Amino acid sequence: MDLFKTWLVETPIAHRGLHSKTAPENSLAAFAAAVQKGYAIELDVQLLADDTVAVFHDESLARMTGNDGYLKYLNKEDLKSLKLAGTKEFIPTLAEVLALVDGKVPLLIEIKNKYKVGKLEQRVIDLLKNYHGDFAVQSFNPYSLSYFKKHAPNFLRGQLSGFFKGEKLGWLKRFMLKGMRLNKKVSEPHFIAYEAVALPNRYVKKYKNLPLLAWAVKSKEEYLEVVKHCDNVIFENFDPEI
Repeated sequence: MDLFKTWLVETPIAHRGLHSKTAPENSLAAFAAAVQKGYAIELDVQLLADDTVAVFHDESLARMTGNDGYLKYLNKEDLKSLKLAGTKEFIPTLAEVLALVDGKVPLLIEIKNKYKVGKLEQRVIDLLKNYHGDFAVQSFNPYSLSYFKKHAPNFLRGQLSGFFKGEKLGWLKRFMLKGMRLNKKVSEPHFIAYEAVALPNRYVKKYKNLPLLAWAVKSKEEYLEVVKHCDNVIFENFDPEI
């Protein structure tokens, strides 16, 4: 398959859905808005205490719900009581998102896993193996991608990376992840998704044979600059078609 002729390159990708004040990030409303515009959807998944796959970016509940605590301690039945950003929207499960999108637009699913690899990845595989629609998985964790390589080799997988400024990372982990030094032996990605503000750089130039996505492009001005150096963008806060 020539990935340079697929949706990964041809369809702009809405970061956490096409979100707004009334349709918060990673909400069903934001995903429905992206579907209506025909944009691919980027979303984040994490595992709950009862092994439900939830669609949510942060580990903490505070920023998006105003509640104390952490997502990983919740169960599925807790989700609808936590409203997102003061709206009626709630934290959805991946199963609910798949039912809503139903193959209408592609999905780019970020695996948020800083812990032991296996359980979250397998749950995602189980949910996606009979899904009728285009999708890909991506992660900052190369060992998460390695799990998909072994257990779902037909899934498109992408290595996420960046310069990790402000992140609490040891120098060795930063060195390995920034330069994607585990790509060849561990993750073997089909595409790269790199931090837009860090493009271009010498690390991505080594992978000219792979599609390069830029994340997260937040303005038309940034888009016009970064699009010179990548094959597609993961965008938010503006409409790339205008």
